[in-house]
Amino acid sequence: MILVIDSATAACSVALIDGTTVIEERHDVVGRGHAERLIPMIQEMLGARRPASILVDCGPGSFTGVRVGLAAAHGLSIGWQVPLSSFSSMAAIAAMAHRPGDVAVALTGGHGQLFVQSYGQDPLRPLDDLRSLSPEEAAAAIECPLVLGSGAEDLVSARGYGEAIDALPRASAARNLPADLLNLPPRPIYGRAPDAKPMQVA
Repeated sequence: MILVIDSATAACSVALIDGTTVIEERHDVVGRGHAERLIPMIQEMLGARRPASILVDCGPGSFTGVRVGLAAAHGLSIGWQVPLSSFSSMAAIAAMAHRPGDVAVALTGGHGQLFVQSYGQDPLRPLDDLRSLSPEEAAAAIECPLVLGSGAEDLVSARGYGEAIDALPRASAARNLPADLLNLPPRPIYGRAPDAKPMQVA
């Protein structure tokens, strides 16, 4: 059994999976408060069960949410002495499309920008690099008619065509990801450069 943790966005989501089977899951859109909600949610779902490994969403998304999920995953991995690996929130949302053809993912980022990335299917795979763009820049860069994510409506509105589906990643979506998208190193993907600039030495 694999414990999947996803707190990179406004959703706080955990699942226990075995291959492509979801044994149990919890999913709640909390906005804020992941630090208070996540561990009790895991305890409630697992009970006396102990997973053989852990998967965690490493972003992009909320700075705090990404770090809360990774901190919890690292702590549990050490305590249980089980392997830990990561996946991208963009791939998790793309895996929720359940339709043939290419799909784009657009997540609301900071400073009015969108995290955007396109995916092909059969097998699911990224078609371009993760970028943080304004809605206007994203409209020029992303061509897939179907767009999923919290920023999908902004992208489709700026572009003037396509279908927008509001979505946040679910931990259970990890069961639909191919192995090569489940082996990211467990460290944050922030998706954009930090706001703070290094001090210039005179």
